[in-house]
Amino acid sequence: MYLYVLAIHIIFVVSWMAGLFYSVRLFIYHTEANERPEQERIILQREYEKIEQKLWNIIATPAMILAVAAGVTMICINPGLLSMPWLHVKLTFVVGLLIYHFICQRIMKQMKQGIFKLSSFKLRLWNEIATIFLVAIVFTVVLKSAVDWIYGLTGLIIFSVVIMLAVKWYKGYRKRHEQ
Repeated sequence: MYLYVLAIHIIFVVSWMAGLFYSVRLFIYHTEANERPEQERIILQREYEKIEQKLWNIIATPAMILAVAAGVTMICINPGLLSMPWLHVKLTFVVGLLIYHFICQRIMKQMKQGIFKLSSFKLRLWNEIATIFLVAIVFTVVLKSAVDWIYGLTGLIIFSVVIMLAVKWYKGYRKRHEQ
């Protein structure tokens, strides 16, 4: 039974992450629509609001609920997991990802109200936070306690810096090629 629940957990984690990645990408396009002429901006923003809402309500949030439910079910099936330190680390990252999810929901609601607090560049950086959580969770689960936590944390920090530098480089690349 445990392996079936694990498979379901993995499927819905993948779906949840896809929903988060694509939602924030839509937020970027939604924000950039503000730079368009009024008629085009109105059409684009209505369409982005509709797509964001559907993606959120049909994919991202249900997948999050089912991923968490499957994770809790795995712990109920095998309560010994709670004695493993790596699971505590994973659950800390999962809590961070849940917070990220609900902040994304707040961003979506604000944009629907015409409130754009983050630039498209800041949203690109924001999008990478989900990637960092994903990498941290996968490495924690796969490697468990095989890696010294200092190396793991150092690697995560280096990975985060590389991702952020890549986003900054892409911003410069886009500026050079838009001219």
